[in-house]
Amino acid sequence: MFNRGNIHLWLIGGASFFGFGFVKLATKPVEAAIAQSDSQENSAVVIDIAEAEKLYLRRCGACHSLDAHRIGPRHRGVVGREAGSLADYEYSPALRNAEFVWNEQQLDQWLSNPEALVPGQKMGFRISNGAERNAIIAYLRAQSE
Repeated sequence: MFNRGNIHLWLIGGASFFGFGFVKLATKPVEAAIAQSDSQENSAVVIDIAEAEKLYLRRCGACHSLDAHRIGPRHRGVVGREAGSLADYEYSPALRNAEFVWNEQQLDQWLSNPEALVPGQKMGFRISNGAERNAIIAYLRAQSE
């Protein structure tokens, strides 16, 4: 088990695969097993939503909020939204012309290296820690449902 604060990652059966579609949110750290395809082993990830929210506020809150534009666009509903599509926010031309929908994989790539995903974008911030990215993405997904 990986444990960083209240972000817990259980690997069942020595699994080495972690997929974003398998992140589960919990109000308490409890184990949630998720079956994967026959070619992969079982794994489980539990993220404490209260801790994920604190992490989001700490790492993203200077420029973003859920419901209002700041330096960056609002985040509520970002998972499933077409990139650069909020009419009332002034995106860079690069992001306005991006042709993808935000999902867990896109968000992970974006948070890892925004410029690599969308050359010419204007966000100058990265999150190198994968566990932190996973928690933030899970939190954003929960705020998009």
